[in-house]
Amino acid sequence: MIRACDVSDLPDGEAVRIVAHVPISVFHSEGEFFAIDDTCTHQDASLADGWIEGCVVECPLHAATFDLRSGKALCLPASEPVRTYPVVVSGGVIYVDTGVQTGVA
Repeated sequence: MIRACDVSDLPDGEAVRIVAHVPISVFHSEGEFFAIDDTCTHQDASLADGWIEGCVVECPLHAATFDLRSGKALCLPASEPVRTYPVVVSGGVIYVDTGVQTGVA
């Protein structure tokens, strides 16, 4: 597991990018935490820099959207999903289990 940040350092509606085997974005949306591959599958852009609405993030480069729960690409120009990862909150700290990929990319 990789330490992402303290819960208090990630306000609702925000994201943080962490360094792992591939860059990963951790999102806080509507009281839940989600982790997905940080790089848009359409073109190299950081999804942590995107716009979050509910359980959807919009890529800042070409407006492709992804479901934070499943990693599914929801609209063009992206057609491939991003991987998702389990998030664990313990002792006020957010961790990402990078050994388990729950979405398929």
